[in-house]
Amino acid sequence: MRRIRIKCDRIGSIEAELLEERNPRTVTAIWEKLPFEGIAHRWGDEIYFTIPVELNEENPQEVVETGDIAYWPPGRGFCIFFGPTPISRGDEIRPADPVNVFAKVIGDPKIFKKVRDGDRIRVERVES
Repeated sequence: MRRIRIKCDRIGSIEAELLEERNPRTVTAIWEKLPFEGIAHRWGDEIYFTIPVELNEENPQEVVETGDIAYWPPGRGFCIFFGPTPISRGDEIRPADPVNVFAKVIGDPKIFKKVRDGDRIRVERVES
């Protein structure tokens, strides 16, 4: 099982497991572009930033779970979900548009609550 490491000065680093069986095209496209960096944007309890990947929807989801990491096709975005967004209903976590969920945070995704707009985030491969 392949993993990625997400680094930010404010939180240190946290790993995520790639969900190759769920969205193999998305996983492969992102893996091939690693490492990359971006500037964090907050949208409720979601962090997102643009990455150098351009894909269409693959098994898109309108509602995701805490700790899901997804690719947002309209914005070429890397999205980390750790709670409700401004358009969530009740306890659900709803992205702005359907997303391709391709990874799951290992550990407590609530650590991302510490990340602020403008923080630099780096994503890299975890070599086994």
